[in-house]
Amino acid sequence: MMLTALILADSRFPGGGHVHSGGLEEAAARGLVRDEPTLESFLHGRLLTAGLLAAGFAAAAARGEDLAVLDAELDARTPSPAQREASRAQGRGMLRAARRAWPSARLVSLPPSPHQPLVVGVLVGEPYEAALTCAYLAVSGPASAAVRLLGLDPFGVNAIVASLGVEEVATRACAELPALGSPALDLLAEAHVRREGVRLFGS
Repeated sequence: MMLTALILADSRFPGGGHVHSGGLEEAAARGLVRDEPTLESFLHGRLLTAGLLAAGFAAAAARGEDLAVLDAELDARTPSPAQREASRAQGRGMLRAARRAWPSARLVSLPPSPHQPLVVGVLVGEPYEAALTCAYLAVSGPASAAVRLLGLDPFGVNAIVASLGVEEVATRACAELPALGSPALDLLAEAHVRREGVRLFGS
């Protein structure tokens, strides 16, 4: 299980996560994230909202809760259509890769276009490790995007990620099924999907 979690968290895993910035591209375009301090603030907020939400649903999926119900509940907790589509796009990509690496009957039980946290939960199979994986993915993708978009020092960016308290969020996610909102991320996602011109990331 731990090896599965490590593989899923690896940016080289061909699940499509590398094409999503989690709102960072739009935030950078608007000047909201421009340096390490503003990146740290963005990532901290993302971890405590979207990250906790994803981690909670990954833990629930790992516990064996009804996947169709979880999928619908995560949809209801994601008011932004762009955010929902980004989650499902990453879920489809991860599921496609997972079917080659870890074929199983449990994967077949997932909805046709599942949210990413549910795929993580099913694959990892242990609630805390699943929550930790999703919490980490919620910040590692935007952090990598910041290096590419803003030319930030990768050593400094990774130091920020290491300091965020991802483990505490994963622990909390195992104790509840969150219903948090992140209006700023929703607005950034909707603005990003409507942005004209060149975009490096899908979300």
